[in-house]
Amino acid sequence: MTMLAQIDHTVDRGQAISSAQAASWFALRTKARHEKQVRDRLAAHGFEPLLPIVKQLSHWKDRRKEVELPLFSGYCFARFRWEDRLPVASVTGVVSIIGSESNPERIPDDEIEAIRALMASRMAYGTHPYLEEGMAVEVTRGPLEGLRGILVRKERRHRLVISVHLIKQAAAVEIDDCDVVPV
Repeated sequence: MTMLAQIDHTVDRGQAISSAQAASWFALRTKARHEKQVRDRLAAHGFEPLLPIVKQLSHWKDRRKEVELPLFSGYCFARFRWEDRLPVASVTGVVSIIGSESNPERIPDDEIEAIRALMASRMAYGTHPYLEEGMAVEVTRGPLEGLRGILVRKERRHRLVISVHLIKQAAAVEIDDCDVVPV
């Protein structure tokens, strides 16, 4: 057996990460308010970072200003091969890679693509409490067509919740309930 075919670590659901396998998405826990610096440092080291941002109006005593905040406070995502975890973990501001040495936890590509689609849309979105219960739905029309999430009701409006299960966080976007169907 060659070194490339040797299995280094296992991933949950029985999948394996081998030395020859392509890069996967992982969640990184960051120091408080270091998410943007971690994103920039990862990119400078040649890794593919993803930091979803939400714009929020901040009020001070003498002024108001729109600021950009991380959608998932304390987390940044990065795409890398598991064998490259040490340079990633040593980036200033990174506290840990979610998972353990013997059980790395990858984020499924469809969850990352859902977050990217949300970021690319011009729809207003924000953080939402992570939900384990609720109706799974798929969007049937509009800019988010094909995405799956959980439909919840807040006040009189419906929201589609897109979850990142690994870090138990989610984002929500207002949506017309006639634009979704049960999965």
